[in-house]
Amino acid sequence: MQDTPALAPTLRTPRKNNPEKTRQAILTAAVAEFADLGLSGARVDAIAERTHTSKRMIYYYFGSKEQLYLTVLEKLYSDVRGNEAELPLDRLPPLEAIRTLAEFLFEHHRSHDDFIRVVSIENIHRGRHLAQSETISSLNSSALEALRRILARGEASGEIRSGLDAVDVHLLMCSFCFYRVSNRHTFGRIHDIDMEAPAVLRRHKTMIGDAMVRYLQP
Repeated sequence: MQDTPALAPTLRTPRKNNPEKTRQAILTAAVAEFADLGLSGARVDAIAERTHTSKRMIYYYFGSKEQLYLTVLEKLYSDVRGNEAELPLDRLPPLEAIRTLAEFLFEHHRSHDDFIRVVSIENIHRGRHLAQSETISSLNSSALEALRRILARGEASGEIRSGLDAVDVHLLMCSFCFYRVSNRHTFGRIHDIDMEAPAVLRRHKTMIGDAMVRYLQP
């Protein structure tokens, strides 16, 4: 009786699980889904399809569709505040720091349409989900504290007038940067202007910097 030849061992490449990479992929897909369709219209099935994963996996990482949406909000605010924190604002003269911050927000909002759209959606929900996040509250508190330091330095040196509220200054700065992105399609059509034309972008970026500096000066 012939010996049965031994079967060659099957070599299997071990599957490398990377939970954080999977989580980030889901989050990136969710940003696009919520930005396009809002909280009500977004589908967890579609997010799963975008990431070649399953609804079960998404619920494993985020618990629910609403929690995933809140995590998207936190990610978008973390991105803007994290990049903002890298600016050398404390090392710049006060008015130069204000112009740098205004121009940063201008560029960030212009290049992060998903941030604008998701925040607009959250405003439709009257900020109900955002109010549940301690992360977003902490991030924005840190940003305001950095702005308060600039205003205090400028007031002490006589470059910035006294009595200014950091929240008001933040509102003034953000309102222009946000509106020109959130309403660019309607505003552009009404006034027949290409909001993304290089000359328009340069003019508006200079304008917000000039406006902030002149408002703050004594």
